[in-house]
Amino acid sequence: MELYYLIWLATTSIVTFGLYGYDKRQAKSGAERVPERTLHLCSLVGGFLGGWLGRMIFRHKTQKPIFAVILMAATVIHVAVLFLLRKHYF
Repeated sequence: MELYYLIWLATTSIVTFGLYGYDKRQAKSGAERVPERTLHLCSLVGGFLGGWLGRMIFRHKTQKPIFAVILMAATVIHVAVLFLLRKHYF
């Protein structure tokens, strides 16, 4: 069970990271953007690592405190789930 969860986290993080990069490119070119709600949702469903990396590598959404708040909340939630899964199955 824990393995599937880790695969889920990795997959959603890759998608979230890609969306951060795509949104940054769109922002620079003035094209249509990825909605902030989508970036938040992707982080909350498991893509928090990709969100942190996207903020750091692309220097994107770093001036908006809500992104840090959402990413911190998502990190706490998913670390707690991992802890509970590990405790339950081991």
